Amino acid sequence: MTDTKHSRMKAIPRPLRRIIIEKDTLTILSVIPEDQGDYSCVVQTSLDSVSATFHLTVLDVPNPPENLYLMEKHNQSVRLSWEAGKSHHSPMKEFIVEYEDERWRPEEWHEIARVPPNESSVLLSLVPYLQYRFRVSAVNDVGRSQPSEASEIYETAPAAPDRNPANVRVEADDPNEMTIRWEPLKPEEHNGPGVVYRVSWRLRGQESDWKEETVKRHSFTVKGTPTYVPYDIKVQAENHFGSAPAPKIFMAYSGENTPDGAPPNVTVEILNSTLIKAGWSKIRQDQVRGHLEGYKVSWWKIRSLLDGKRDHPERHFLTFPGDKDSGMIPGLDPFSEYHLSVAAFNSRGDGPQSVKKTFQTPQGVPEQPPFLKILSFDKDSVTLSWGIPEKPNGILTGYLLQYQAINDTKEIGRLKGVNVTNPSAETWKIRGLDPSTRYKFYLSACTALGCGRSATEEGLTVTQAGPGIRRISEAVNSTQSFLPTDLHQPGVELTVQLVPKSEANISSSMFEDIFETRGRVYVGVSEGVSTQGWFIGLMCAIALLTLVLLAACFVHRNKGGKYSVKEKEDLHSDLEAHSVRDEHFGEYSDSDEKPLKSSLRSLSVDLKCSDSVDSLGDYGDSEHGQFNEDGSFIGAYTGLKDKETVEGNRKSKLLYPIHA
Repeated sequence: MTDTKHSRMKAIPRPLRRIIIEKDTLTILSVIPEDQGDYSCVVQTSLDSVSATFHLTVLDVPNPPENLYLMEKHNQSVRLSWEAGKSHHSPMKEFIVEYEDERWRPEEWHEIARVPPNESSVLLSLVPYLQYRFRVSAVNDVGRSQPSEASEIYETAPAAPDRNPANVRVEADDPNEMTIRWEPLKPEEHNGPGVVYRVSWRLRGQESDWKEETVKRHSFTVKGTPTYVPYDIKVQAENHFGSAPAPKIFMAYSGENTPDGAPPNVTVEILNSTLIKAGWSKIRQDQVRGHLEGYKVSWWKIRSLLDGKRDHPERHFLTFPGDKDSGMIPGLDPFSEYHLSVAAFNSRGDGPQSVKKTFQTPQGVPEQPPFLKILSFDKDSVTLSWGIPEKPNGILTGYLLQYQAINDTKEIGRLKGVNVTNPSAETWKIRGLDPSTRYKFYLSACTALGCGRSATEEGLTVTQAGPGIRRISEAVNSTQSFLPTDLHQPGVELTVQLVPKSEANISSSMFEDIFETRGRVYVGVSEGVSTQGWFIGLMCAIALLTLVLLAACFVHRNKGGKYSVKEKEDLHSDLEAHSVRDEHFGEYSDSDEKPLKSSLRSLSVDLKCSDSVDSLGDYGDSEHGQFNEDGSFIGAYTGLKDKETVEGNRKSKLLYPIHA
């Protein structure tokens, strides 16, 4: 409806908020069947009026069917009729009939039939021993109606089962038994009370009577069966009103056991130093005792043929599924002795191992030498050093040493080679090189089979003869320090340059400095003596004796400092008094005299070592040989007490400088 000035609605109450008029638009929200009818719009002015009328038709889902009625009731069928509801201006498409079972699954509705729109009844096929209730829904182009009211309950009569269990199978967890399993009947398939299952079995191919057992559960275990033999099996459903139709017979095997036979005729074909082909004959079917899943090959290394060293037997395994009689065994060690055996296996496990087969792998090529380095460069020669491969993979026959010039130009020199026939060699000197030329060296270890991968190194010969220029390829890490341990000569001046590995010209160095090696040079016989054991022992003895003498001097000096000034003055005032001297000696015990004697001997040695001091032996032979200044001297020369003339002043002049 459109009205730009004045408009009014007739037959529509204005308080209904779901009907909205905005300018030239009429909107009806939540349309209901009562909204159907004629609508008019009138536009009036002071001179004239204009009106328009239209009809609104409301479409909706049908009303639910009514008056459900059951007739033609039989044991396994019934006719259901109904009256259709209003279609709400949309033609009917069909009717849907549903049922629920009040006995087994109440309030669970299941579709049972669909009926054309021009019919109002249907004959339904039913199952015995159920309590049915029905309802009907109508469908048009708009949608499906609400279901009708449920019908009265209709209970069908019981009967014998009309089907047998499905998915019958055998599960054998033990060699001497088999468990028969199946899917039980659904409750609506029981057809009556007292449902049980009759299980029957017999050996296949025999016309003997069936062995039977009736159970309520949905599995049964047959015990005492032979290992992995075929059986005929069938399962039939029964209830109080009879048995289901004859079931189908199916074949299954009893429980498996591990194979009891080992594969015979094991062979080994050597393909190369690390690969062999193992072969065997298949075991008989009666030895499998189950379903054959394949063969398992095991092998272990006994010893190395290079040094005869025996290894701890570490077994390796490879499985070959199916009914195969051969397989490839990779990853062996060259020049070694192995044992190999084969076993069949099924789902229960491995059978017995075959007789061990012993075989030896041939020699292979050695692995790459661990390092190759340049010991020294001269004007026209270079000395190389290398490491022996950890895994020679055979008997080393020597080394292949190759080299070529690789200067700044893109062209490289002709590759030359030297055969080092001594397998124990670890150094080699190459002569006849061009001066001031960069060379690249390649070293490969060789056996009778051939040579392995090469270790490489580069270096630059020098203009003049000397230590030469070396390229240290290890010193490429910015956080790494490097010490050329092969430079043993002291006093050698070295120029060290740091050059990018990509640069062949040493003039483009990032770092350069001059160093001089340090150390002492021993020439002549001293070099040999310094390393002799007797010479080292003599030096140690002299050092120990010197330490003992120094210790004695230190003890003697400390003992002399214990006398008081008063006692020393008394000695100077009355050196000739024999009683005073005896009284002075009485202050010392035997324990004090012992270290004093030692001190005297130490002093006598020190004095003899000096040309400017008289020896103690000279003083002991003279008439003034008695010392009373220091108690240690007096205790050491107690035999001189008979002499009565003592020159104390002379002794003091001699002793005091010693203690100074």
